[in-house]
Amino acid sequence: QVQLVESGGGLVQPGGSLRLSCAASGSIFSIRAMGWYRQAPGNQRELVASITSGGSTTYADSVKGRFTISRDNAKNTVYLQMNSLKPEETAVYYCNALIRRYYYTVEDNYWGQGTQVTVSS
Repeated sequence: QVQLVESGGGLVQPGGSLRLSCAASGSIFSIRAMGWYRQAPGNQRELVASITSGGSTTYADSVKGRFTISRDNAKNTVYLQMNSLKPEETAVYYCNALIRRYYYTVEDNYWGQGTQVTVSS
């Protein structure tokens, strides 16, 4: 069993900041990549940022320069620091991880339950 547990969402004013955390637990041999996606009502889920075990990062163009993804491999935890938030970034933010549970298994994609981020005055 593998679980991804997110925390850190909430209500923030436009221009404000939030830091999301996501911890993976359970039977884990390795995690190749972790990332954050978001989904607003009526929209498709979209990639916000991702990071590999080696530290390579990818960002959506809309968040470059404002969001920072980081990772603590020893804790199987990924973070998303979000600055200068905009109302249109209100969405449910989901943690994602590509995990190999045992050395002899293939990698599987896992999702957290989601955390609500609301940007509003």
